[in-house]
Amino acid sequence: MRQIIGVGETILDIIFKNNQPSHAIPGGSVFNTMVSLGRLNVPATFLSEIGDDRIGKIIMEYMEENNLSTENMNLFGRGKSPVSLAFLNENNEASYLFYTDFPDNRLDIRYPRINENDIFIFGSYFAVNPLLRDRMVELLEYAKDRKAIIYYDPNFRKAHAHEAMKIIPSVLENLEYADIVKGSSEDFENLFHLSDATRIYKDKIEFYCPNFIYTQGSGPVNLFTRTIRKSFDCHPVEVVSSIGAGDSFNAGILFGLLKQEVTHENLSDLSSETWGKIIEYGMTLSAQVCQTYENAVPQDFARRYAQEITD
Repeated sequence: MRQIIGVGETILDIIFKNNQPSHAIPGGSVFNTMVSLGRLNVPATFLSEIGDDRIGKIIMEYMEENNLSTENMNLFGRGKSPVSLAFLNENNEASYLFYTDFPDNRLDIRYPRINENDIFIFGSYFAVNPLLRDRMVELLEYAKDRKAIIYYDPNFRKAHAHEAMKIIPSVLENLEYADIVKGSSEDFENLFHLSDATRIYKDKIEFYCPNFIYTQGSGPVNLFTRTIRKSFDCHPVEVVSSIGAGDSFNAGILFGLLKQEVTHENLSDLSSETWGKIIEYGMTLSAQVCQTYENAVPQDFARRYAQEITD
């Protein structure tokens, strides 16, 4: 059975509304994606690092509750599990402050088995962090050698925009490893000061990776491949919180790749119709998350949706 493997940061998100703490929930970009997939009963393996402390235990319990294996987690004794403060504005869009205390030895994990046509997802600052870069490249080489489909979401936020010039070489290297790149308008504004999807694809993506999905909040989703240029209107929803919307979009895309039986070999030959079905999964899951304060698709919805798709 095919599985999805993700690597990224794990963090406890404390959500603020009107400058008052509302609730706390484990998060992290790829982590949120993997939780949604676990709730959809997709075999999902997550690789990350957390402290051997109270927050770490909360995160580990949350993973187990959501069908995510904890076997490939690095629990470090020196340092503390990371925490983020997420402040929702009047449009329920989030800005973040991060608090971290990591040990010197990072991402000391046991690698999972990766088989041909499994899917490997990575992204966020975690994927370009100089302190983690050697380990990240090892993982990418391993996934590539095993002929996994590699999916990259830069998820490059404003908090790190001042480091853009320094990490661009790593971003470009990540693009080269990727079989599919998904990025938001915010990502490419922060990285390259570009906002035109076509120009971003032609100037920054196409040379490295042929398949590009560009999102822009509630605006249309743009798809670019070697032979396809297409736009998809998002589902209109009343947004409660945008936290996790892009991550759940990623979960939908990965879920769609499995359901449409996309392999490493046939990825380059997908029809516009098949891509449309895959992107519809992404938009459906993203819309669900926007209507809650959760970072991943709600469990009740995930159970119903997985059953509907199976039937």
